[in-house]
Amino acid sequence: MSDRAPTERSEDTRLTELLAGLDARRRPGSYTLLEADPRFDDDEIEALLREDEGVSVVVSVDAAARLGKDVSFRAAWLTLGVASDVTDVGLTAAVSSALARASIPCNVLAGLHHDHLLVPDDEATRALAILDQLRTSASS
Repeated sequence: MSDRAPTERSEDTRLTELLAGLDARRRPGSYTLLEADPRFDDDEIEALLREDEGVSVVVSVDAAARLGKDVSFRAAWLTLGVASDVTDVGLTAAVSSALARASIPCNVLAGLHHDHLLVPDDEATRALAILDQLRTSASS
């Protein structure tokens, strides 16, 4: 018997538990992903990522409009209401794959307590329905 088999079963079981407990919810408002601007107030920056090319931030569309920023991507912010751990395997892959099968793009933001998705604003309701189907299937 392979040394890997018990670990794979354990990871599969944990993924099923995570998906069965998936409670995706939309945060109020609309968001966008932009290059950082020092004129953003600290409390307007919802997420920040440093890349070799510069700093990207997630801010509300209202905060972007306050600075006259062009908003080419309006996103709904979905929070996966299941307590995931940074060592869990497969949750973001399962979620993003389910959305990809429905042709819904998503940007995954992983926090210490939850994973978050930015999906096009006009696809939020459909994305939530797909995530609910994923939860239901895992619960069966």
